[in-house]
Amino acid sequence: MIKIPGRLTVRTIHGRNGPFNVGRLAASIGEFVIKDPQLDQFSEGVFEGEFLLLEIRPASYFASGRLVVEVRAKVGEMLLTEDGMLVTQHGPRFDSAEMDPLEEEAAPAPPVPPAPPAPGSGEPMAPPTPSPQVDASEGPGPQAPETHAAGQEANPDAELFGLLWPLGQSVKLDPTVDRALFRRQVSRLKELGYRFQAPTQTWQAAA
Repeated sequence: MIKIPGRLTVRTIHGRNGPFNVGRLAASIGEFVIKDPQLDQFSEGVFEGEFLLLEIRPASYFASGRLVVEVRAKVGEMLLTEDGMLVTQHGPRFDSAEMDPLEEEAAPAPPVPPAPPAPGSGEPMAPPTPSPQVDASEGPGPQAPETHAAGQEANPDAELFGLLWPLGQSVKLDPTVDRALFRRQVSRLKELGYRFQAPTQTWQAAA
């Protein structure tokens, strides 16, 4: 892993699953495609700062009958200097047919061939061990605790944000959670009036 200064350009692509963000990181060692979940918090713009690159690898996908090959970088920490500038026409080019990373992650894995039978597998199997009988005179076993009190409905925001609930004045999301869940959290914060602060990667409640 290395930490390098660079310029990150973020663009929003409107796909079948809704809008998602992709980035291009221009640095002294080259230009890389960024498709990390944390980008879905950003607005379109150009962001300068220092970037911790955890991994650099080639990646490919099919789009509109074409095979696209690109060099991707996985970004960890981002130390940005400002909220970002507007994207100009002279910035890096983005393909409107970009594949949604959510679809890449949902692509089926290649089938795994069945393991060959172990030697001696033709021998008869031992009969199953009978389950112990419970004497009815002993009374019912312990009951599982109720999830919610009677008449109390579940709070969808509490389920959505988990340990982050209740939300405070400042909220920092965890981009390592499921990407679809992360996008729903971002969308809900916008609905609640929170604004994203790029330099700290936190969401601040409206004053």
